Amino acid sequence: MKVCPCGSEKNFDDCCGPYLKGTKIPPTAEALMRSRYTAFAVGELDYVELTHHESTKKDLDMEGVKSWASNSQWLGLEILETEKGLAKDTEGKVEFKCKFIFNEASQTHHELSTFVKDGDRWFFVDGVMRNGTLRRSEPKVGRNDPCPCGSGKKAKKCCHQ
Repeated sequence: MKVCPCGSEKNFDDCCGPYLKGTKIPPTAEALMRSRYTAFAVGELDYVELTHHESTKKDLDMEGVKSWASNSQWLGLEILETEKGLAKDTEGKVEFKCKFIFNEASQTHHELSTFVKDGDRWFFVDGVMRNGTLRRSEPKVGRNDPCPCGSGKKAKKCCHQ
């Protein structure tokens, strides 16, 4: 049994696998958050773009996302809190921490993500860093570089605000 990277302790094929394959749609904002993390962890980055809301997709730098994700070792996801985001809702928030190794340094990304539901599908809109817990390693990221958090935004519009 291949355990799903999202931290659910479920079998990948019974958890996030069907979402990544497109055979099922995440029913909640949290399920979408977990499946997006899993997409980073298993290298299914087209799913990250597919589940990014049109209103903020212009800020998504997929080349930067792919580089960052493929050069990271994904260590785990912890969902801290959810607000709304259930099947009956049209918006939701998910606070999470994920741990990874990038440039040989252990890092923690702590974010409050916003999601909206359009029809029967949830989409990631944006995320706000929490408590400055992202620890970057050298070289320093420039304002116009892709943000190392993986949001796809330029650093100046994301973690370097």
